[in-house]
Amino acid sequence: MTNYFIQPLPGYTPTIGRLVGMLAYARQTTLEAVEGLSREELDHLHDPSSNTIGALLAHIAAVERWYHALTFDDHKLSRVEEGPWLPALDLGDEGRRVLRGRDLQSYLDELAGLREVTLANLARRDDAWLEAPLPAKPEANAHWAWFHVAEDEISHRGQIRWLRARLPGARRK
Repeated sequence: MTNYFIQPLPGYTPTIGRLVGMLAYARQTTLEAVEGLSREELDHLHDPSSNTIGALLAHIAAVERWYHALTFDDHKLSRVEEGPWLPALDLGDEGRRVLRGRDLQSYLDELAGLREVTLANLARRDDAWLEAPLPAKPEANAHWAWFHVAEDEISHRGQIRWLRARLPGARRK
């Protein structure tokens, strides 16, 4: 039986544990939404202004990486640091041009690697850190930042489901 309680998790302070549970659920449902997709399906462009499912997966990863820097490293990524991530962060024309040709496993590996970093760093923090203003963005705290990572992924998971349902020969998931 699946547990749908938002509650503290072992290895984390109470509020961080609840947040980790929400991040995990968002990721689980994203992975379910892309299960079994081929490279062609990941690269399918629904229309000239859409993003591909692959680009949305790359975006989810890039957002998580950006928030590693902001919350764990206490700085915003410089233009040089964010350069490799910009097409995925911004999406749009550049993302449509360069975010192609990857198989599903490469996206999943990238997401998993970033999540390992997230979870290890969150396990080293406490609830006071979560609520304190961020040095690199004092108008926000880490709680907002990691909520934003989750809600951004959930939003794009909805787009992924919409796009998947409209793939040629769609296999609903």
